[in-house]
Amino acid sequence: MRETYHIEVLGPEEAGAPGGVQQRISVRMDSLEEAEERARRLFARARVPQRSRTAAEAVRVIDGAGIEVFRMSRFDEG
Repeated sequence: MRETYHIEVLGPEEAGAPGGVQQRISVRMDSLEEAEERARRLFARARVPQRSRTAAEAVRVIDGAGIEVFRMSRFDEG
């Protein structure tokens, strides 16, 4: 069964980004693992040096009930 997940790319708190949210998207996926993979791809793209904004520091996935079900930061990368 498909569920809605909200993926947020987080950076440092700035005037134009309350809570540090740089990007927020909603996706409908069949599983949490698919949403996690999508979040990882968005996070990698947000960390490339060519971006004009400050580099992203973390990404999180929030399920339809508003519970954070996945989080990854730049310190988790290996």
